Formats: sequence, structure tokens, C-alpha cells
Amino acid sequence: MRTSKSHYAGMDSMLAKADYPAAISQIENAKETSYSAKDRVVYYLDIGMLYHWNKEYEKSNEFLEQAERAIDDNFTKSLTRKASTLILNDNAQAYGGEDYEDIYVNAFKALNYLALGRNDEAFVEVRRINNKLLQLEDKHAKMARKLSEAEEAHEEFKPGKSHFQESALGRYLSMLLYRNELKWDDVRIDLEKIDKGWKLQPDIYTFDKPDFSRSTDRVFTPKARLNVIAFSGLAPDKKASTFSVYTEENVIILAGTSENYLGKQNLSGLSILPWPGVEPGYNFKFQLPHMHKRPSKVGRMEVEISNGPTENLQQLDSLANVALETFSIKKPLIYLKTVTRAVVKGLAAQQATDHMTKSMDGGMAFLTRLATTVVVSQTENADLRMSRFFPAESAIREIHLDEGIYDIKVNYYSANGALLHSDNRPGVHVEAGKLNLVESSYLN
Repeated sequence: MRTSKSHYAGMDSMLAKADYPAAISQIENAKETSYSAKDRVVYYLDIGMLYHWNKEYEKSNEFLEQAERAIDDNFTKSLTRKASTLILNDNAQAYGGEDYEDIYVNAFKALNYLALGRNDEAFVEVRRINNKLLQLEDKHAKMARKLSEAEEAHEEFKPGKSHFQESALGRYLSMLLYRNELKWDDVRIDLEKIDKGWKLQPDIYTFDKPDFSRSTDRVFTPKARLNVIAFSGLAPDKKASTFSVYTEENVIILAGTSENYLGKQNLSGLSILPWPGVEPGYNFKFQLPHMHKRPSKVGRMEVEISNGPTENLQQLDSLANVALETFSIKKPLIYLKTVTRAVVKGLAAQQATDHMTKSMDGGMAFLTRLATTVVVSQTENADLRMSRFFPAESAIREIHLDEGIYDIKVNYYSANGALLHSDNRPGVHVEAGKLNLVESSYLN
């Protein structure tokens, strides 16, 4: 069973042109053919994010809410069945979402509510981000304990470690909401949490922290605050790494390869795992997923305001880095689970083949053994499912203006300074004493 991505054909071009209606139509048309019941989380995330980019905020939240509920439901169900279905391929099970999807779905639900003027509901969403981060490692520890109970488990399952404790995007939205209510102590706490994120999460925040000095300035009528947030690029995708398994007495040897951009396979090394009771002479293949970043053309963003300043935006968050960091928590679980499943199924299949071929002539026995290897390999394809439409990066800028109506333009430039895209927002009302948030995007 393989992960199909054919329904995404041509999608990157649509996103680069901000042709979100066409992208929505393509996903909706693929709903029955490319998203089965076990893929409902992927569908809800895909269509929910596309409706967000198309500024259909009510529809977006309808689907993102369904995605969040399905993620939670699938995880709860997986805790009750994992021990008995360790030998079931991940592709055959309901997709439970990547951790970064589960976390940032609340950020985009919050942005939807802010666009709809429903600040109280936005507050609920940003608090959910913090709650999920607190529970992240415990969530995978529970899964590890359940997997370790499986009859097929040869060693203890242990999740990876993560330093991801603070989401800059989540804390930034929280800070805006608290400041709008003049809760300055809470504003200070959120800014301190952002600072903590830069100190404790260097693998995520690999860029300079934004200048938040304007965030704590007191602004009085007729002056007003304008906050601009822009999203660029696309979050990581998954590719397959293929491993060949060879057995010796009481050990299995893994020869790993990875898929390059041409689709060829490159040898990447050997691993030896103790496996008491295994006999020498068997070989078969299986796959594991790995995440890789999708390149973005955007090197710099700026906001241009009629009768006002033009200022560069500063990077706030890297959803791409968060995706890779949080994937590393469950990666050891996926690895050991897949190795266990592949070895158990592979050995069973080849031992059965040995019994079948005892009375066959050499040619027929060879073909039978070859067919068995192909069948085992085909059942062990990597689960490459994930949403395609989260952004890679976010950037911000706060500007203080006289209240009034402004034409606002967010410009996206390449690293070489070429203008890639301009997002024009004519007639934006900037009001004193209110949260004036302009969101822009260029998913390329």
C-alpha cells in the first residue's frame, strides 16, 4: 500500500499564483477518489488551510475543527489497538496527524477568529497551543509504553527528545490579544516566553529574534498600531528511505538507502540489531518516512504603506523547523515499529517459502522466493501522508500610524532582490485602541 500524491499535481503553480479557488476545486474533486476514510485528517487539513488562504474563515474553521477532533480521536483509538496491530502497516491505519499540524491548526483557527472579529474564541485557540506543547512528550511516552506491550516487540520502545516548548507564533498572537485588553503583565510574560524560546530552542529558532520594542510602547489616540504578519513557503514534505534487511545468526543487518530528487536510491550505511532466535540467510526490504524541507523562493518581505513608511518584516517562526523537530520525537517509534513488523512478516513469509520450495526444481524455487520478496517489500511502503498547505515561515512588523484608511502592500522578494509577488490591500481601516492585524501570504 503506497501513499498517493497524484491529486496534488499542478498545485504548487496554483499556490504561487494565489489561485486558491482552483486549488480548492481540485482538492474537492479528489475527495472521493484520493482521500479514503483513513485519510480524513489529511483532507480536513488540506481543505481547511486552503479556505484560510482564500479568506473564507468560517469554512476554514469548520474543517480545521474537524481535523483537530479527528486527530485526537485517532490518537485515543490508537492507544487501545497498537499492541495488537504492531504488524499492520501504518498506511493501512487512520492518519493521526503530525505534531506540528496538531499544534499549528490552533494558530490558524485563532487567525480565522481574529479575521472574524471573535477575539474570545481566538484566545481559546492560542491557549490550546500551549496545552498541547506541555503534553507533547507525555503523548509519545504513552504510545511507546503501549507498543512495548506488543507480543512481537523485541525491545523497549522509547520516544525521542524535543526541546520544543514555546511557539513564537502562538505566543505572539497571545501577546496581541492581551495587549488589546491592556493586560500588560500578561504581555510581558508572553514576550519573556518568546525570549525563552530563542534561548532553549536553537535548532528551531536559527535566525535573529524580532525586535519587540514597539510592542510595549504605549500608543494613544489618534495614534494606532498596525500589525502585519506574513507567511511564506510551504512546510516540509515526506519522502521514503528504503532499507534492505539481511539476517545472520541472532542479528539482523540493515543497509539503508534514501531517495534523492531524481528518485534513485543511494546507499547510506549499515546498522546491526540483536535479534535472538533469527536464522541466517534471509533478506527483504522495507521503507521508512523522513521529512525534508521544500525550498522557498522568498528571501525577504516588506510592508509598504501609502503616506507612511516602508519597512522590512522580521522572521517570527519557522513551521518547517518545528515540523522536523517534533517529527524527531516519534521517529524512533516509527523506526523500531517498522523494523519489527518487517522482520516478523519477512521471516514468516520466507520460512513459509522455504517449506513450499523443498520439492520444487531450481528454477521454480527461485521464482517463488523472488515473488515472496516482492510481496513483502510491497507491503512495507513508508507512510508519506501529511498536509500540503501549511506555510514554512512567518514574519511580522508593527508600525504606529495616525488612525485612518491606508493602502497596504506586502512585497515578497527573492534572495537576489527580485520582486516575486505583491499582495495589495487597499482601503485598510487602522483604528486607535483596536487590534489591527493584516495577514498576508505567498506560498512559494
